[in-house]
Amino acid sequence: MWVMSSARPSNRFRYVPPAGSRRLRLTVTWDGAAYAGWQSQPSLPNVQDTLQRAFLPLSPDVFRPVAAGRTDAGVHAEAMPVHVDVPAGFGVPLPKLARALNAFLPSTLAVLDAGAAPPGFHARFSCNERRYVYRLLCAPQRHPLWEGRALHRFGPLDVAAMNAAAAALTGTHDFAAFATQEDRQTVRELRTLQVVPVGEIWEIHVVGESFLRHMVRGLVGTLLLVGAGRLKAGAVGDILASGQRGQAGANVPAHGLYFSGASYGEISSGTVESGRVEEAMGRNT
Repeated sequence: MWVMSSARPSNRFRYVPPAGSRRLRLTVTWDGAAYAGWQSQPSLPNVQDTLQRAFLPLSPDVFRPVAAGRTDAGVHAEAMPVHVDVPAGFGVPLPKLARALNAFLPSTLAVLDAGAAPPGFHARFSCNERRYVYRLLCAPQRHPLWEGRALHRFGPLDVAAMNAAAAALTGTHDFAAFATQEDRQTVRELRTLQVVPVGEIWEIHVVGESFLRHMVRGLVGTLLLVGAGRLKAGAVGDILASGQRGQAGANVPAHGLYFSGASYGEISSGTVESGRVEEAMGRNT
Protein backbone atom coordinates (compact mmCIF):
# COMPACT_ATOMS: atom_id res chain seq x y z
CA MET A 1 0.00 0.00 0.00
CA TRP A 2 1.27 3.51 -0.73
CA VAL A 3 0.18 7.05 -0.02
CA MET A 4 1.47 10.39 -1.21
CA SER A 5 3.78 12.16 1.20
CA SER A 6 2.86 15.80 1.76
CA ALA A 7 6.50 16.47 2.70
CA ARG A 8 7.87 15.27 -0.62
CA PRO A 9 7.61 16.28 -4.28
CA SER A 10 4.61 14.94 -6.19
CA ASN A 11 6.64 12.14 -7.80
CA ARG A 12 7.65 10.65 -4.45
CA PHE A 13 5.51 8.20 -2.50
CA ARG A 14 5.42 7.01 1.06
CA TYR A 15 4.46 3.41 1.69
CA VAL A 16 2.62 2.29 4.79
CA PRO A 17 1.90 -1.23 6.10
CA PRO A 18 -1.67 -2.58 6.31
CA ALA A 19 -3.80 -1.50 9.25
CA GLY A 20 -2.93 -3.34 12.46
CA SER A 21 0.59 -4.21 11.36
CA ARG A 22 4.08 -2.73 11.40
CA ARG A 23 6.88 -2.93 8.88
CA LEU A 24 10.27 -4.51 9.54
CA ARG A 25 13.44 -4.18 7.47
CA LEU A 26 15.80 -7.12 7.03
CA THR A 27 19.13 -7.63 5.27
CA VAL A 28 19.23 -11.12 3.80
CA THR A 29 21.94 -13.21 2.14
CA TRP A 30 21.69 -16.52 0.29
CA ASP A 31 23.44 -19.07 -1.86
CA GLY A 32 21.67 -18.91 -5.21
CA ALA A 33 22.49 -22.50 -6.13
CA ALA A 34 19.82 -23.66 -3.70
CA TYR A 35 16.95 -21.60 -5.14
CA ALA A 36 14.99 -20.97 -8.31
CA GLY A 37 15.28 -17.25 -7.57
CA TRP A 38 13.68 -14.90 -5.05
CA GLN A 39 10.11 -15.04 -6.35
CA SER A 40 7.53 -17.44 -4.94
CA GLN A 41 7.00 -20.32 -7.36
CA PRO A 42 4.86 -23.43 -6.94
CA SER A 43 6.86 -26.63 -6.45
CA LEU A 44 10.24 -24.87 -6.76
CA PRO A 45 12.52 -23.82 -3.90
CA ASN A 46 12.61 -20.04 -3.66
CA VAL A 47 13.85 -17.46 -1.20
CA GLN A 48 10.58 -15.59 -0.67
CA ASP A 49 8.60 -18.60 0.56
CA THR A 50 11.52 -19.98 2.57
CA LEU A 51 11.89 -16.70 4.45
CA GLN A 52 8.16 -16.40 5.08
CA ARG A 53 8.04 -19.93 6.53
CA ALA A 54 10.75 -18.98 9.02
CA PHE A 55 8.43 -16.29 10.40
CA LEU A 56 5.50 -18.67 10.95
CA PRO A 57 6.73 -20.15 14.27
CA LEU A 58 7.16 -16.56 15.50
CA SER A 59 3.87 -15.19 14.14
CA PRO A 60 1.28 -16.94 11.95
CA ASP A 61 -0.05 -13.67 10.53
CA VAL A 62 3.06 -12.36 8.84
CA PHE A 63 2.71 -10.95 5.31
CA ARG A 64 4.79 -12.15 2.36
CA PRO A 65 8.29 -10.59 2.35
CA VAL A 66 9.21 -8.07 -0.36
CA ALA A 67 12.79 -7.71 -1.65
CA ALA A 68 14.62 -4.88 -3.39
CA GLY A 69 15.18 -7.10 -6.42
CA ARG A 70 13.82 -10.31 -7.91
CA THR A 71 16.91 -12.36 -8.58
CA ASP A 72 16.87 -15.24 -11.07
CA ALA A 73 17.63 -18.87 -10.38
CA GLY A 74 21.23 -19.42 -9.32
CA VAL A 75 22.00 -15.76 -8.55
CA HIS A 76 23.50 -15.13 -5.11
CA ALA A 77 22.72 -12.28 -2.73
CA GLU A 78 25.26 -10.73 -0.40
CA ALA A 79 23.01 -8.09 1.16
CA MET A 80 19.42 -7.97 -0.08
CA PRO A 81 17.11 -5.43 1.60
CA VAL A 82 13.73 -6.95 2.43
CA HIS A 83 10.65 -5.64 4.18
CA VAL A 84 7.98 -7.70 5.87
CA ASP A 85 4.79 -6.62 7.62
CA VAL A 86 4.03 -8.27 10.96
CA PRO A 87 1.18 -7.79 13.46
CA ALA A 88 1.50 -4.68 15.59
CA GLY A 89 1.86 -6.92 18.64
CA PHE A 90 4.72 -9.00 17.17
CA GLY A 91 6.53 -10.16 20.28
CA VAL A 92 10.11 -11.00 19.25
CA PRO A 93 12.52 -8.24 20.35
CA LEU A 94 14.06 -6.78 17.23
CA PRO A 95 17.68 -7.15 18.45
CA LYS A 96 17.01 -10.90 18.68
CA LEU A 97 14.98 -11.29 15.50
CA ALA A 98 17.80 -12.16 13.08
CA ARG A 99 19.03 -14.96 15.32
CA ALA A 100 15.48 -16.22 15.86
CA LEU A 101 14.79 -16.37 12.13
CA ASN A 102 18.11 -18.02 11.36
CA ALA A 103 17.19 -20.85 13.73
CA PHE A 104 14.38 -21.75 11.30
CA LEU A 105 16.27 -21.10 8.04
CA PRO A 106 18.43 -23.56 6.07
CA SER A 107 22.19 -23.08 5.90
CA THR A 108 21.84 -21.58 2.40
CA LEU A 109 19.87 -18.54 3.63
CA ALA A 110 20.44 -16.15 6.54
CA VAL A 111 19.21 -12.85 7.94
CA LEU A 112 22.17 -10.56 8.66
CA ASP A 113 20.24 -7.90 10.55
CA ALA A 114 16.69 -6.86 11.34
CA GLY A 115 15.01 -3.74 12.64
CA ALA A 116 12.04 -1.42 12.33
CA ALA A 117 11.62 0.01 8.84
CA PRO A 118 11.78 3.81 8.55
CA PRO A 119 8.44 5.49 7.86
CA GLY A 120 7.57 5.31 4.18
CA PHE A 121 9.97 2.45 3.44
CA HIS A 122 9.25 -0.11 0.71
CA ALA A 123 12.09 -2.50 -0.12
CA ARG A 124 11.35 -2.53 -3.83
CA PHE A 125 9.63 0.71 -4.76
CA SER A 126 11.65 3.03 -2.51
CA CYS A 127 14.95 1.69 -3.86
CA ASN A 128 16.85 4.14 -6.07
CA GLU A 129 20.00 2.12 -6.74
CA ARG A 130 20.81 -1.57 -7.09
CA ARG A 131 24.32 -2.99 -7.22
CA TYR A 132 25.59 -6.26 -8.68
CA VAL A 133 28.99 -7.91 -8.91
CA TYR A 134 29.93 -10.61 -11.41
CA ARG A 135 33.00 -12.64 -10.41
CA LEU A 136 35.45 -14.33 -12.75
CA LEU A 137 38.12 -16.83 -11.74
CA CYS A 138 40.89 -15.94 -14.19
CA ALA A 139 43.31 -18.80 -13.68
CA PRO A 140 44.85 -21.66 -15.69
CA GLN A 141 43.02 -24.27 -13.61
CA ARG A 142 39.63 -24.42 -11.98
CA HIS A 143 39.46 -24.06 -8.20
CA PRO A 144 37.07 -26.18 -6.10
CA LEU A 145 36.53 -23.39 -3.55
CA TRP A 146 35.23 -21.11 -6.29
CA GLU A 147 33.04 -23.74 -7.94
CA GLY A 148 29.54 -22.29 -8.21
CA ARG A 149 30.84 -18.91 -7.02
CA ALA A 150 32.72 -17.52 -10.04
CA LEU A 151 32.91 -18.19 -13.78
CA HIS A 152 36.21 -19.87 -14.64
CA ARG A 153 38.13 -18.21 -17.49
CA PHE A 154 41.51 -19.70 -18.39
CA GLY A 155 42.40 -17.56 -21.42
CA PRO A 156 43.83 -14.02 -21.35
CA LEU A 157 41.47 -11.05 -21.13
CA ASP A 158 42.23 -7.48 -22.16
CA VAL A 159 40.96 -5.47 -19.20
CA ALA A 160 41.67 -2.11 -20.87
CA ALA A 161 39.52 -3.04 -23.87
CA MET A 162 36.78 -4.34 -21.60
CA ASN A 163 36.68 -1.10 -19.64
CA ALA A 164 36.68 0.94 -22.85
CA ALA A 165 33.61 -0.98 -23.98
CA ALA A 166 32.06 -0.59 -20.53
CA ALA A 167 32.51 3.18 -20.68
CA ALA A 168 30.63 3.27 -24.00
CA LEU A 169 27.72 1.43 -22.42
CA THR A 170 27.50 3.60 -19.31
CA GLY A 171 24.74 6.19 -19.24
CA THR A 172 21.07 6.27 -20.22
CA HIS A 173 20.39 4.10 -23.26
CA ASP A 174 17.92 1.67 -24.75
CA PHE A 175 19.34 -1.68 -23.56
CA ALA A 176 17.02 -3.94 -25.57
CA ALA A 177 20.06 -5.62 -27.15
CA PHE A 178 21.12 -6.94 -23.75
CA ALA A 179 17.73 -8.11 -22.40
CA THR A 180 15.96 -11.45 -22.68
CA GLN A 181 12.20 -11.76 -23.33
CA GLU A 182 11.57 -8.27 -21.99
CA ASP A 183 8.13 -6.68 -22.45
CA ARG A 184 8.77 -3.54 -20.38
CA GLN A 185 10.20 -0.33 -21.79
CA THR A 186 13.91 -0.91 -22.28
CA VAL A 187 15.51 2.46 -21.54
CA ARG A 188 17.63 2.30 -18.40
CA GLU A 189 20.38 4.33 -16.74
CA LEU A 190 23.57 2.32 -16.28
CA ARG A 191 25.52 4.27 -13.67
CA THR A 192 28.56 2.02 -13.33
CA LEU A 193 30.02 -0.76 -15.45
CA GLN A 194 33.63 -1.50 -14.54
CA VAL A 195 36.02 -4.44 -14.68
CA VAL A 196 38.20 -4.64 -11.55
CA PRO A 197 40.95 -7.31 -11.75
CA VAL A 198 42.34 -8.35 -8.36
CA GLY A 199 44.67 -11.33 -8.58
CA GLU A 200 42.86 -14.33 -9.97
CA ILE A 201 39.41 -13.06 -8.99
CA TRP A 202 38.14 -10.36 -11.29
CA GLU A 203 34.99 -8.43 -10.44
CA ILE A 204 32.66 -6.68 -12.85
CA HIS A 205 30.71 -4.00 -10.98
CA VAL A 206 27.30 -3.02 -12.31
CA VAL A 207 25.20 -0.24 -10.78
CA GLY A 208 21.86 1.24 -11.80
CA GLU A 209 18.42 2.05 -10.47
CA SER A 210 16.82 -0.91 -12.23
CA PHE A 211 17.71 -3.55 -14.79
CA LEU A 212 16.01 -5.52 -17.55
CA ARG A 213 15.65 -9.28 -17.51
CA HIS A 214 19.13 -10.86 -17.83
CA MET A 215 20.58 -7.44 -18.71
CA VAL A 216 23.55 -7.72 -16.34
CA ARG A 217 24.46 -11.18 -17.60
CA GLY A 218 24.19 -9.99 -21.21
CA LEU A 219 26.44 -7.02 -20.51
CA VAL A 220 29.06 -9.25 -18.88
CA GLY A 221 28.88 -11.74 -21.76
CA THR A 222 29.53 -8.93 -24.22
CA LEU A 223 32.48 -7.59 -22.21
CA LEU A 224 33.99 -11.07 -22.22
CA LEU A 225 33.86 -11.15 -26.02
CA VAL A 226 35.72 -7.83 -26.04
CA GLY A 227 38.26 -9.07 -23.51
CA ALA A 228 38.94 -12.20 -25.55
CA GLY A 229 39.50 -10.17 -28.73
CA ARG A 230 36.42 -11.54 -30.48
CA LEU A 231 34.69 -8.16 -30.51
CA LYS A 232 36.13 -4.65 -30.85
CA ALA A 233 35.43 -2.29 -27.96
CA GLY A 234 34.09 0.27 -30.42
CA ALA A 235 31.48 -2.18 -31.72
CA VAL A 236 29.38 -2.12 -28.55
CA GLY A 237 27.88 1.22 -29.55
CA ASP A 238 26.53 -0.32 -32.74
CA ILE A 239 25.17 -3.29 -30.77
CA LEU A 240 23.46 -0.91 -28.36
CA ALA A 241 21.93 1.08 -31.22
CA SER A 242 20.72 -2.05 -33.01
CA GLY A 243 18.39 -3.16 -30.24
CA GLN A 244 18.94 -6.72 -31.44
CA ARG A 245 19.65 -9.29 -28.73
CA GLY A 246 21.42 -11.60 -31.18
CA GLN A 247 24.22 -9.08 -31.77
CA ALA A 248 25.37 -8.93 -28.13
CA GLY A 249 27.23 -11.58 -26.18
CA ALA A 250 25.45 -14.56 -24.68
CA ASN A 251 24.22 -14.43 -21.10
CA VAL A 252 26.93 -15.62 -18.74
CA PRO A 253 25.96 -18.31 -16.20
CA ALA A 254 24.06 -17.16 -13.12
CA HIS A 255 26.48 -18.66 -10.59
CA GLY A 256 28.98 -15.79 -10.95
CA LEU A 257 26.40 -13.08 -10.26
CA TYR A 258 25.79 -11.51 -6.84
CA PHE A 259 23.27 -8.90 -5.73
CA SER A 260 25.70 -6.86 -3.65
CA GLY A 261 23.61 -4.04 -2.21
CA ALA A 262 21.07 -1.27 -2.63
CA SER A 263 20.54 2.38 -1.74
CA TYR A 264 17.42 4.24 -0.75
CA GLY A 265 18.51 7.81 -0.15
CA GLU A 266 16.62 9.70 2.51
CA ILE A 267 13.43 8.05 3.68
CA SER A 268 11.67 10.07 6.35
CA SER A 269 14.13 10.71 9.17
CA GLY A 270 17.09 8.69 7.95
CA THR A 271 19.07 7.09 5.18
CA VAL A 272 18.64 3.39 4.49
CA GLU A 273 21.60 1.66 2.89
CA SER A 274 22.40 -1.96 2.21
CA GLY A 275 25.94 -2.85 1.26
CA ARG A 276 28.23 -5.78 0.66
CA VAL A 277 28.30 -8.61 3.20
CA GLU A 278 31.29 -7.25 5.06
CA GLU A 279 29.67 -3.80 5.21
CA ALA A 280 26.37 -5.17 6.44
CA MET A 281 28.06 -7.08 9.23
CA GLY A 282 30.70 -4.53 10.17
CA ARG A 283 28.93 -1.20 9.81
CA ASN A 284 25.26 -2.20 9.97
CA THR A 285 24.44 -0.68 6.62
